[in-house]
Amino acid sequence: MLTSGNSSSQPVSFILLGIPGLENSQFWIAFPFCAMYVMAIVGNITVLHIIKTDHTLHEPMYLFLAMLAITDLVLSSSTQPKMLAIFWFHAHKIEYHACLIQVFFIHAFSSVESGVLMTMALDRYVAICFPLRHSSVLTPSVVGTLGAVVMLRGLLWVSPFCFMVSRMPFCPNRVIPQSYCEHMAVLKLVCADTRINRAYGLFVAFSVVGFDMIVISISYMMIMRTVLGLPSGEARLKAFGTCASHICVILAFYIPALFTFLTHRFGHHVPRVVHIMLANLYLLVPPMLNPIIYGVRTKQIRDRVIQGCCGKDS
Repeated sequence: MLTSGNSSSQPVSFILLGIPGLENSQFWIAFPFCAMYVMAIVGNITVLHIIKTDHTLHEPMYLFLAMLAITDLVLSSSTQPKMLAIFWFHAHKIEYHACLIQVFFIHAFSSVESGVLMTMALDRYVAICFPLRHSSVLTPSVVGTLGAVVMLRGLLWVSPFCFMVSRMPFCPNRVIPQSYCEHMAVLKLVCADTRINRAYGLFVAFSVVGFDMIVISISYMMIMRTVLGLPSGEARLKAFGTCASHICVILAFYIPALFTFLTHRFGHHVPRVVHIMLANLYLLVPPMLNPIIYGVRTKQIRDRVIQGCCGKDS
């Protein structure tokens, strides 16, 4: 199953344990995970279909939402099929290169998701603070450029993770006590000095998430100042309503992401089962919730879903 040899050998595969401590319950735990994954797939594909087929929704807000849906599909699909195979079929083995590919997709598209949330905050800022210039500032070409920059940032910033790890020797123990391959979990199996890798990981985390959160915070500070200056209470309520969905999505993504990141590095007293369960949910709950939040809160999408259901019934 694993290669034999000294610590300098490159492993053929790793073993993913799933959720250590809950081995006897993993079969049943898989059912709610599977249900959430199906909801994430169906919800995000529905959002993409509605935005693609309704030309009135080809506006910056919905184009960014489409980017978010694509990112959520990739992020959830990078872990859930293998996780369900572990829980249901005891398929604990993962090939070495497949593990590195999983590391790449998880971290790259987590970065992309953070970037998309940041661009959505900029869209809300321009829409509320400069409503007359919104369409001229955020043209389709500008939206496409922002999406491309966010994607390239994720790919370029995360690629060195896999490159550096692939050139390092591994210890004989190649068991990963998690449900998927994550950078820090793989790094703990390396039999060499990993300070550069850890430092680079911190740099990427703070440069990506730190920058995005600063931009989001500044955008919403400017939005708050503009909204509170509106003369009508109804206008203020409507303006806040347009931001509510985005704020919910931001909280659903950043809170578990930050908790997972911090416990991996500093949370030595956090029970392992708690950390692993939250790490699993972090890559599944936001993709599941995002289409629900926007479907409920966004009238155009909600109306299209209702029309589709009524059309099928008739």
